[in-house]
Amino acid sequence: MTRSSFIKDSSIASFRQRMRAQLAVAGVDAAEADGLLMHALGVSRAWLLIHDHEPLGEAQRQWLANAVTQRCDGEPFAYIVGEQGFYGRLFVVTPDVLIPRSDTECLIDAALARFAAGYWLDLGTGSGAIAITLALQRPDWSWLASDRSAAALRIAQRNARALSAPVAFWRGDWLAAVAPRSVAGIVANPPYLAPDDPHLPALAREPTTALVAAQAGLADLRAIADAALRALKPGGWLLMEHGHRQGAAARELLAGYADVQTLLDIEQRERVTLGRKRC
Repeated sequence: MTRSSFIKDSSIASFRQRMRAQLAVAGVDAAEADGLLMHALGVSRAWLLIHDHEPLGEAQRQWLANAVTQRCDGEPFAYIVGEQGFYGRLFVVTPDVLIPRSDTECLIDAALARFAAGYWLDLGTGSGAIAITLALQRPDWSWLASDRSAAALRIAQRNARALSAPVAFWRGDWLAAVAPRSVAGIVANPPYLAPDDPHLPALAREPTTALVAAQAGLADLRAIADAALRALKPGGWLLMEHGHRQGAAARELLAGYADVQTLLDIEQRERVTLGRKRC
């Protein structure tokens, strides 16, 4: 199918049909056509179904044609539309940051269930989704988020401004600049994939530095677990997201903590391991 023939028919229904067909041939879920249309038009799914006889404008057709081509070439849907939902809110995302995923929402729930008022850190914040979500859920607490990447921090700061979230940001390497016994809790979603992880090809468009860690994916988890013992106040919590097969290893990394346990994500896979600094 040529580009000109793809965009020739301007009705929503016909264009949608062509989009679905092209996505399906590329092995992409054809239902994503509706998501692209809703984004391009700024409408709900219900509106889209009711008004599918209406014509698309030239600029809309051009954007959709480009979007379908990008998606068929492997660009993630979230990067194409520039946003991703997380914990009921929309966050700006670009290829500079990982795409927030529903698996991580169990980290939010675990933090809200255990943290109390105090000074809290989000390590490797990326888009800022974790820190911003927690800050909006508990605006009376103090929140600081860090990342090694200046580009990622710009996205996180943009999201914090857009959502009016009271989060401070700094660029740095995990807990290197944090004073001893100064924080009440730490959350982290660090790189945890091994360099030879079979999932990496499907994640090729996302930043490798935010995905891959040495030592079979455990290097950053280990560094955080060790450094957090120095930074946490007595009784403070550390919560770390990890791969679904790394629960046992993560619990071993937290052997010096109390109340260590691993929590399951929405798919009932081991996803978050946590522990409390002994008093």
